[in-house]
Amino acid sequence: MQRVQVIKGFSKLFKEDKLKQVTSYFENPGEAEQILKSFWHQNPSVQNLLDEFSENSISNFNFPYGIAPNFLINDTLYLIPMVIEESSVVAAAASSAKFWAEHGGFHAKVIAVKKIGQVHFIWEGNKEKLIAAMPRLREEMIKGTRHLTANMEKRGGGILDIDLVDMTHEIDNYYQIKASFNTVDSMGANFINTILEEFAGILTRFIARQDNFESHEKYCEIIMSILSNYTPECLVKTYVECEIDAFKNCDENLSAERFAWKFEKAVQIAHADVHRATTHNKGVFNGIDAVILATGNDFRAIEAGGHTYAARNGKYASLTDIKIENNRFHYSLTIPMALGTVGGLTGLHPLAKFSLGLLNNPDAEQLMMIAASVGLANNFGAVKSLITKGIQIGHMRMHLYNILNHIGVSPQEKNKAVEYFKDKKVSFSSVNELIANLRSN
Repeated sequence: MQRVQVIKGFSKLFKEDKLKQVTSYFENPGEAEQILKSFWHQNPSVQNLLDEFSENSISNFNFPYGIAPNFLINDTLYLIPMVIEESSVVAAAASSAKFWAEHGGFHAKVIAVKKIGQVHFIWEGNKEKLIAAMPRLREEMIKGTRHLTANMEKRGGGILDIDLVDMTHEIDNYYQIKASFNTVDSMGANFINTILEEFAGILTRFIARQDNFESHEKYCEIIMSILSNYTPECLVKTYVECEIDAFKNCDENLSAERFAWKFEKAVQIAHADVHRATTHNKGVFNGIDAVILATGNDFRAIEAGGHTYAARNGKYASLTDIKIENNRFHYSLTIPMALGTVGGLTGLHPLAKFSLGLLNNPDAEQLMMIAASVGLANNFGAVKSLITKGIQIGHMRMHLYNILNHIGVSPQEKNKAVEYFKDKKVSFSSVNELIANLRSN
């Protein structure tokens, strides 16, 4: 492959020209171009829609769209759409869902739906004057953005509160306008950011015309206006519970009581040790991210907020909690999650619309409860595997097809390998050895 050169005006090129520019760096440009085109959607109108979701699009990168059945959440049974490249995640979700459907299902509730945005600014003046002026500024901000909030208010949302935050103890002359919002069924990022930028203009003009401010106090420097992806007051909780005896068949080498004890210790370790906590919480996001992707939401924002919440007490720890008393097992997940079911990709991407339809067109709060429950299911499945047979047996068995495809086997060899590894541990070397033996005989 040739050394890549600086390209000017790439975004202005037609798609075909971008394609040729990129593939020209390969030894066989025609073959490279064909690979990219082979992933284009067969329906041109759908492909055009996909192209407009992102900048400089030249192809599509496909992920599997899987289904985890038997999710009983708040007494409603769901088929859960999951977009993820790791088959063991879908398998673990389905297995956990089946177990808990037989033991009462997932019980979920939304605790709060408040989202936060901030105008960050520098102001050199007497802070008492700014504090005293805040009630009038708040009123002007609400009135000055009414044309933007009217439709959201009709749906039951809008601006909840506006506060001045003194941050001068962190950075000289640094303040925030901190606003809270309810965006109902919309994730609300564009709505919040638009309001915040209006707030910034109103703030600048307000300060400039205050008669009791000194001349140097009539100017503020807006640093930025942006929502926060940390939403500790947009919170959902889900839990499962059962009698300890329900675990009697979870592992042939463990009694139900011993299984519950080991599970409890595993969760306690995830609260005590940051290294384990990170992987423990990754197991939560395996499920949540897959649902968020399937419904056209922003998994990056949810992950960022979730990990911050996990460190809210000054130490990164487990997002899940466990309580075992009176012979009952209670396992819960509490997590911030700002999701939407209208706007953005949720109404544009054909499969995102399909996913929401499959989930019976939930509102934002219902989707929060569904995604959180899938996260708890995946985490439960991971911890269950870790304290019993170990995670690699199931994971590598599900990974078997990837290994076989990587080696490049015939359909007959694939069938023999699947049969052979039904009761054996899978590894790259053991699969290679089997295929070599098959080919030598």
